[in-house]
Order: sequence, then structure tokens, then C-alpha cells
Amino acid sequence: MIYSDLQGKVAVVTGSSKGIGACIASRFGEEGMNVVVNYNSDKAGADATVAAIVAAGASAVAVQADMAEEASATRLVEAALDSFGRLDVFVNNAGMENPVPSHEMTLENWRKVIDVNLTGYFLGARAALRHFVARKSRGGIINLSSVHERIPWPTFAHYAASKGGVKLLNQTLAMEYAPLGIRVNAIGPGAINTPINKEKMADPAKKAALESIIPMGYAGEPEVVANAAAWLASDQSSYVTGITLFVDGGMTLYPAFMHNG
Repeated sequence: MIYSDLQGKVAVVTGSSKGIGACIASRFGEEGMNVVVNYNSDKAGADATVAAIVAAGASAVAVQADMAEEASATRLVEAALDSFGRLDVFVNNAGMENPVPSHEMTLENWRKVIDVNLTGYFLGARAALRHFVARKSRGGIINLSSVHERIPWPTFAHYAASKGGVKLLNQTLAMEYAPLGIRVNAIGPGAINTPINKEKMADPAKKAALESIIPMGYAGEPEVVANAAAWLASDQSSYVTGITLFVDGGMTLYPAFMHNG
């Protein structure tokens, strides 16, 4: 445990059956937080995350919810209250990506990614804000954005647009609710060793190409993102709101210019 003020607090982490979300939920458990673990279809993964949290000495429940559906976020907040009697932190993490050349992208392709990655984040934040405002309680919202809120990404127009939207959603909510003591921040991961990158990292040529655009020279592990989330959830960041904390090994620093000095 690093942040003692987190002990006994309660978090919802969407999309926490695997990858970054599972790592954040598990890290919260290590800090003594009780966690609502959300999954869409991977119940086994969610159960594994719950088990990791319980093994760390905290409590957790797994709740199925599709974050693109309006009722889902409210259900997760209610699960936190029913199971643990409070809510302190809501983490919007559930997301998706799939490459499609923009001229071939269907409206269905576009809407599916926007619905999960942007509208889902709005719905999650709204549910948390309604809870905090009604109870006049301080709380925190953490939105998982991406380096692609800043860096264009060909064939991922829907994904990049969703993360660009998250950036200004994050900043707007932070400004709007700062007077109430509600902090809203984002984390912008770069290349992280998660299941979605498994194939790329297993191919030596693709792995080398990826690492060439990271000034630190390697992809990060999910734990580095979880470390950022724990700090943002804690009182150690009590005067921080409206930021995107990039956890990217320098990927947003225009690495092509590294050797042009």
C-alpha cells in the first residue's frame, strides 16, 4: 500500500476483465479499495480480477454491463452502493478499436467505436456526477484516453476522434465540477503490452517498428498505467484536475526529431 487515504474507498472500473482495466482494478485492491469490476462478455476474466482483489485483502464484485447502453453506468453506481455503501472513484476504461480505411468505414463501424469510447464515457461520468452532486460529496473520475487524443492515426479515424472527444469532455467536466470538489482527469497510455497488442509484440519486425517511435525504446506494462490511476485517485493529486497524464515513454514528444539536432 502506498496511498493510505484510499483504504476503504470504493471504485468502479469499467472494462476491467482484462488488460489495463484489470490492472487498475487490481492495483486499487492492493491499496485497500473495494472495487466494482465491470465486464461485457468476459465473465471469466472479471472473476479473475475479483479474485486478485480479494487476494490483496479488499473486496470486489463483478457486474456485467455494456457501457454503450444508457442504463449500464447507473447500474454500476448502484452496485457500488448496494455492495459497499459508497462510491469515491469512477474509472471510464472500457473501449475498443479496429482498423478500417476511412473511405471504407461504414456508419456502423463509426458508431460502434464512438458509442463505447466516447458516449460510454459520458454516460459513466454522468452517473458518477449525479451521485456525487446529490450527496454533496467529493469524488473522482478518471478517463482512459490515449496518445491518440493528440497523435493522428490513419485507419483509426473513429478511435482517434473518440479520444479527441474524451480530451475535451474531460477538460469540460473538470472545469464545470471543480467548484464542488469533484476532480476529473484522464490518462493517455502509449504502447502498452496488453492482449490487444499481443500479435504485434510477438512479431519481431512489428515490435521493432513500434519501439522505434517510443523515445524510451520499449512498450510499457499495464502496471505503469495502474500506478498513474492510483495516484490520480489518491489525495496526493488533490490539486490536480483537468489533465491528461500521458504514460507513453515519450511517444507524444515527436520522436522522429530525436536525431535531427
